[in-house]
Formats: sequence, C-alpha cells, structure tokens
Amino acid sequence: MRKVDPARHEAKRRQIIEAALSCFARKGFHGTSTNEICAAAGMSPGNLFHYFPNKQAVIAAIAEDDRREMVERFAGLAGQDDVVAAIEQLAGELLQQSADPVYARISIEIAAEAMSNSEIGKLFAANEARVKADLVALLERGIARGQVDPELQPELAATWLIALADGAVGRALMDADFDAASHAPVLMRMIRRFLAPSPG
Repeated sequence: MRKVDPARHEAKRRQIIEAALSCFARKGFHGTSTNEICAAAGMSPGNLFHYFPNKQAVIAAIAEDDRREMVERFAGLAGQDDVVAAIEQLAGELLQQSADPVYARISIEIAAEAMSNSEIGKLFAANEARVKADLVALLERGIARGQVDPELQPELAATWLIALADGAVGRALMDADFDAASHAPVLMRMIRRFLAPSPG
C-alpha cells in the first residue's frame, strides 16, 4: 500500500474546499453540482470522492474550518488585559470578514442549510454554542476586572454581540454601498458604550 503524504493530502483537501467555496458563493449549495466542484478543482469525480464522499462532507469541512478559525481567534484574545479592547478587536475582524462577498454568501448558505439539514444543523449549532460560550467567558472576565458593566447578563450580552456580527453579514450582502472600514468606528463606539460600567 502506498504511504499517504499528509501535507499533500491536506493540500488537495484545501484545493477542493476552496473550489467548492467559489462554486457555492456563485450558485448556492443546492445549485452547485459535484461535477462543477470537480471542474473548479481541476480533478475527476473519482479523485474528489477520495477526499470527500459527497457534497455534504465538503459543507461539513467548511463548517469545521470556521469552528477552528474561531477557536484560534479566541485563543489569541486570552492574553489581553483589556477585555473590551479584545472584544472590539474580534468585532473588527468579523466586520472585515463580512465584507468578503464569498464569506458573506457562504455564511448565509450554511445558516439556511442548517434549518433543513439536521446533520449540518448540528454542526452549526455546535459552532454557535462554542462561540457564545467563549464570548460569555470573555465578558465574565471583563466583569471580574471591572471593565464590563456588572449589571449586564453575560449570556444575553453575548447573544446581542453575536447578532451584531450576523447583521454585518446581512448588510454586506443586501447593501451594495456597505463599506466595512467606514462602519468600524461606529461599531466600536456601540460596543464600548454597551459594555462600559455605569458611572459611579
């Protein structure tokens, strides 16, 4: 049996995922055929199925990539002393990401697929739960340090911070004039005022 080269195997997987992302952003999950993904990746169906048994497995890999990326983001914020600045940094990164039309379209596609596909729905729910738990932990740290309003309920505050990020994705898709850079200062002010402890 030929030994599998892990680096080459991963490079091929990435090639397929990137091709699929491009196809999904143009035509949606259901509008994209496996043959179209193969053509975009420059490989035969037999070769693609060696890496992913079906189209749903490709979607699951995209969801897993998103989960891993968010875990890395929160890990990068763990050492910051200023919790509000850390949350602003996270919001700024997500706002910038929402301006990428491929990312925005895929985010909407995954959310829609999660409502009709139980397997994707489980992945989506698990990703959302992890993000919320990490954000709640960040808010609780901010409250303990006197940087975040102690009257805020971390679970509810985290929900609305996530809603802001989700809303940016919707704006980026529906508003042709949406510009992430020009909206960033307003978003940061909203977050800062929302989280700030009450004077006195």
